[in-house]
Amino acid sequence: MNFLTIGHRGAMGVEPENTLRSFVAAEQAGLDVVELDLHLSKDGALVVMHDADVDRTTDGTGAIADKTLEELRALDAGRGERIPVFEEVLDAVSVPLQAEIKDAAAARLLADVMLRRDLVDRVEVISFHDEAIVEIARLVPGVRTALVAQYYGPEVVDRAVKAGAKTLCLDINRVTLEIVHKARKAGLRVFCWTVNTQDHLRLVRALGLDGATTDYPEIKRTGRFTA
Repeated sequence: MNFLTIGHRGAMGVEPENTLRSFVAAEQAGLDVVELDLHLSKDGALVVMHDADVDRTTDGTGAIADKTLEELRALDAGRGERIPVFEEVLDAVSVPLQAEIKDAAAARLLADVMLRRDLVDRVEVISFHDEAIVEIARLVPGVRTALVAQYYGPEVVDRAVKAGAKTLCLDINRVTLEIVHKARKAGLRVFCWTVNTQDHLRLVRALGLDGATTDYPEIKRTGRFTA
């Protein structure tokens, strides 16, 4: 399989993260896949944001779950961008997507969109939450899933297999050759995040991984890439 470069929240190193502007920039830069994060608003909209609150990435404050979509839309998400909903991203770019379920409750609504728009081939669903992976697989036959992990050891492979995931998305700061070998024996693909330096890119290549998630589109184009 070809090595994939995945745009982290779009092209968050150069554009406001998880905005249409960021996703379009990632696609225009030639990244193979765009990664995004999903939460539910107070009124059940599938909104694209990373944190559980809006404080860090907008000019507002408070939890996403406490705000309606209209209230969220009123916020500036950077450079005048508005917080998008998932279907707007589907329409704004044509590249494959990795949709990360940050809130396990979002699995059902994501499943509804995937079934209605026939997204099994385009969208891989990823999550730190094993139960979210299991739930989306129950709701969407044939969906591709990946387990994301930041604090882990070799047991992460067993977790992925138990949850039915076919891919691991691992924090590059903890990945080891032992874990990669175990994942290969289990038939799993392995991606690492966040690959923003030349040293990390060399490590990913040396380990023979399937891809890397990066904040900077330049990683697609140059071996001289540095943060």
